[in-house]
Amino acid sequence: MPNRSAVAALATCAALLAATGCSSNFDSDKKTAQDTSSRQHLTVLIASSGDAETKAVKEAAAAYAEQSGNTVTVDVAKDINQQLAQSFAGHKPPDAFYVDSSQFANYAQGGSLYPYGDQIKDADDFSAQLRASFTRDGKLVCLPKDTSTLALAVNADLWKKAGLTARDYPTTWAQLKTVAAKLTKGDVTGLVVNGEYARLGAFMREAGGWITDSAQSKMTADSTQNAKALEYVRSLLKAGSLKYANQVDTNWGGEALGKGKAAMTIEGNWLTGGMKADYPDVKYTVVPLPAGPAGQGTLAFSQCWGVAQDSAHREAAVDLVKYLTTGTQMLKNADAFGVMPSRTSALAEYAKKYPAAKAWADATGYAQGPVTVAGFDKVLTQFNTDLAALATGDPKKILADLQSNGEQALTKGD
Repeated sequence: MPNRSAVAALATCAALLAATGCSSNFDSDKKTAQDTSSRQHLTVLIASSGDAETKAVKEAAAAYAEQSGNTVTVDVAKDINQQLAQSFAGHKPPDAFYVDSSQFANYAQGGSLYPYGDQIKDADDFSAQLRASFTRDGKLVCLPKDTSTLALAVNADLWKKAGLTARDYPTTWAQLKTVAAKLTKGDVTGLVVNGEYARLGAFMREAGGWITDSAQSKMTADSTQNAKALEYVRSLLKAGSLKYANQVDTNWGGEALGKGKAAMTIEGNWLTGGMKADYPDVKYTVVPLPAGPAGQGTLAFSQCWGVAQDSAHREAAVDLVKYLTTGTQMLKNADAFGVMPSRTSALAEYAKKYPAAKAWADATGYAQGPVTVAGFDKVLTQFNTDLAALATGDPKKILADLQSNGEQALTKGD
């Protein structure tokens, strides 16, 4: 999720399912009359991270239009989840659109997405983890448009001021705890992160745990591994060497890093664009997240290019998506607004071109993808609420509640 909050605003599943008239009709072929004219007009809806992304998508759409003879209108959503839900309910959706991983299962279960993955001859060029995030009932529904992972970003000046060098970059939890304490002084906190599972979940993976099993059919939240991860985070919170972004009057880790309130933060590669735009004079270095008891771990985020089941231009929309997901276009997007390519071949080129982003690029090899189960967004919203109070909370109770809530969602999502 390459934006500053990293997590899109979550619509409740109940509202979404009601809006889309959701029954499990993913495999049904809605009889929407298809436009067979030689020149078609396509509408595209995106949730942009800023002017650079908007410009890049519009330029790519214009280039496709010139090549294909079709015309394309790109609109930027104010609240894409709400707007998509309304358009699906009214059976007047955009032809192609961004689909966040948090909402993918809701849309797919509602029959709103046209599954076109079997039309992509080189789908294997997208990593298995990314494809899994947008697969339902064994079918690849939509192509991931880019990818992001988490890494540790270090304020270079504050690091040097504390007498630390590159040899001190933490590679273990114990080392992270030590340097976070050393960097915490006055108005500076050693580590500042957003208090949500999309950041703290990385510690769960490093401890060898996660929310569900790999098939997302069984909850695994209430485990000793996950408890160890949350207890570690709580120890840093209690020590004061870790604070949440809102505790230092900032909205996200990048702002805390840029304003010198954080010596370190955990963020995705969207940090590059945010720092360049808002804090161009702040020097920072990005290194891999420290390994936990079970080794290295991080989280992966992505969105896919959805095509509407109700579109009258499905063939042309898929043709547009194929153009927008070429390696060449992905590298142009990387240049324009900092996202990493979702194609493994293009990612290799990206890593060579942007050595400063090596930690993020390398992390794709061991990153954990999101839970994509219909209705699970509500479960994660509650989990985030509980994590916000982790400093005074009971990790085991938090995980037990997550386990219980998740089991109910998995049962409904079957």
